[in-house]
Amino acid sequence: MSIKVFVVDDSAVVRQALQHLLQGEPGIELAGSFPNAMLAGPAIRKNRPDVLLLDIEMPGMDGLTFLRQLMEDCPVPTVICSTLSTAGSKVALEALSSGAVAVMAKPRMGLKQYLDDSRAEMVQTLKAAAASKPRAGGKAFLPAAKPAAPAPASAAHAGAHGTPRAHAARPATAAAPVHALAVNKPVVIGASTGGTQALESVLCRLPADCPGVAIVQHMPENFTRLYAERLNDICAMTVREARSGDRMERGTVLIAPGGKHLQLSKSMGQYFVKVVDGPPVNRHKPSVDVLFKSAAEVAGKDVLGIILTGMGDDGARGMKLMHDKGARTVAQDEASCVVFGMPMEAIKLGAVDDVKPLGQIADAIMRFDARA
Repeated sequence: MSIKVFVVDDSAVVRQALQHLLQGEPGIELAGSFPNAMLAGPAIRKNRPDVLLLDIEMPGMDGLTFLRQLMEDCPVPTVICSTLSTAGSKVALEALSSGAVAVMAKPRMGLKQYLDDSRAEMVQTLKAAAASKPRAGGKAFLPAAKPAAPAPASAAHAGAHGTPRAHAARPATAAAPVHALAVNKPVVIGASTGGTQALESVLCRLPADCPGVAIVQHMPENFTRLYAERLNDICAMTVREARSGDRMERGTVLIAPGGKHLQLSKSMGQYFVKVVDGPPVNRHKPSVDVLFKSAAEVAGKDVLGIILTGMGDDGARGMKLMHDKGARTVAQDEASCVVFGMPMEAIKLGAVDDVKPLGQIADAIMRFDARA
């Protein structure tokens, strides 16, 4: 049975280009095309599609408002396809938080050529979305995150752009380097479809002095910095886009930049990250396998690997290498995944020690940190 796709975009050029792209694609049917949300809404509620491909910037009702309304009473797997300028990317992050399962960028110029070049990615994304499990209210399927402890004024620290922001209390400045040098057991996490919400749920449960965390989340280029800033605003730890040479410090979460790979390295007993270029791996850049394989090579049993919701098998082979080197490995369970593909493939390979619901992943991190 074909996946039935509806497109909502105010640009006739975009609608025609998408029709050209999807026409004749096995297993996918472009079943509806609408210039605005007012026309699309009744059609979606009457004949619900398997996937909605939605623009953000539209006259009348914008895509974000439309998405929020749909997720309240008629949840549909939704992929955002928008020109992701800085402002557009911030809105797209809100869309992911409101229930969209994926975001794809589209250029302002050269659209047809771009879509032709991105055919495989588009098809894979639509199939991943069709296999996802949206629920009414957008984030209702995620357990509520525990709020961070209020920070005293002395704990205020600079955010990503130097703006003071209060976090949960941290160890005194003089003691922090000793603690970080004595305990340096890194955590590496991989996620894809549905991962932005899943990561938010996990990270918001962690304390300000949690182990250093490196993350690969499949995201478009220039999108990860804004995502890291969003997490930095709501989590107790410092969250930022990774830079080569960053140390895996306690209380710090490093997000792989979109369009680059992230690797773990080790020097003088300490773990660092490297941001590297190179071809896509498993069709992804950044790739979870690249991070996990490097963790297996340099950290062995001293690392915890976690694989979260996502389509495909990126990360499964890297997690198997970690597992075989004695690392602790955890996969998100099927019930709490938006798409169970990546965890399932890792489980099939015998790469996973524990399968846990999303609400227990943060506890697994802290138990790993507490072990001798």
